[in-house]
Amino acid sequence: MRILLGMSGGLDSTYSALKLKEEGHTVEGAVLLMHEFTELDGAIQAAKNVDIPIHVIDCKEEFKNKVISDFLYNYRRGRTPNPCIICNSEIKFIFLFDYAQKNGFDMIATGHYAKIVETEDAESGTVRYGIQYAADAGKDQTYMLWRLPQEVLSHLVFPLSEMSKKDVRERARSLGLSVAESKESQEICFVKDESYTDYIERCIGKSAEGDFINENGGTVGRHKGIIHYTVGQRKGLGVSLGQRMFVSDISYENNTVTLSDKPKFSSVVEISGIVFSSVKEMKPGEQARFMAKVRYLAPPVCCRLLYHGDNRATVYLDTPQKSVTAGQSCVLYKDGIVALGGFIDRAE
Repeated sequence: MRILLGMSGGLDSTYSALKLKEEGHTVEGAVLLMHEFTELDGAIQAAKNVDIPIHVIDCKEEFKNKVISDFLYNYRRGRTPNPCIICNSEIKFIFLFDYAQKNGFDMIATGHYAKIVETEDAESGTVRYGIQYAADAGKDQTYMLWRLPQEVLSHLVFPLSEMSKKDVRERARSLGLSVAESKESQEICFVKDESYTDYIERCIGKSAEGDFINENGGTVGRHKGIIHYTVGQRKGLGVSLGQRMFVSDISYENNTVTLSDKPKFSSVVEISGIVFSSVKEMKPGEQARFMAKVRYLAPPVCCRLLYHGDNRATVYLDTPQKSVTAGQSCVLYKDGIVALGGFIDRAE
């Protein structure tokens, strides 16, 4: 097959190119020019090192309008977004897929740790595509990919699905690849040499100060702007109340940050913007059992989902989860495969 591989210049995408070539595929790279900090030279050099051509796809304007604008919009409203999830579903995989379709490629690929699987609906016999846990549980990235549409999933391969990060690095070392020693990047890719709060205030202006309140609504201090806080935070609050305090709620409407003496645990989570993946769209009022993850590194827990229609649902967690945060994603799994996901609006 002729495969278009998204390349960043890092270890995972570089080794993916070699693995696909070893399997007999014709591989070409693509680097997405998303912002001023895109590692363009690194991606071009990586493609050269593994002897494949590379294409440069300019998507800076779309990245700004969709990823950065969503990031700013959510933070200024007291939510904690994950820009990678928006980027994957609105930019990265969409631009790769569109370019591949227009230029005669059979499939697209990336160096994510996940696995594409086909599922069949027992009633209709319709085939759907889902994303299954990677073999390396510590590197599994299915949580970040829940919004990918069926059309993209049906043309997507993950070469590293059955490999561990350790094996990839050791294999790259044995082949003499310089990227074998590259470090993981955990930062927001479009924010560099400044904090994310400085970046936000540089873009949209200073966040208004307001009141810290306790669970009874009493004022206990002043906060420096809601963009500086997230649910569950206990450090850097800038207020001393004689005991350890946690952020338990953020209100954009009232410009308040609620502090509690213990983390907030929630068992009821309201989600919206649902995308159905390996399961067909549910009917309003329909319920089903799944495993749910309320943040990237959280272990999955059993839950019951009540679908309301209009891509909204309530998730009832069997085990209450700590610091469930508006703006993050709630991803639901069935047999280790992403069934659906949605954005967290609130938690009780």
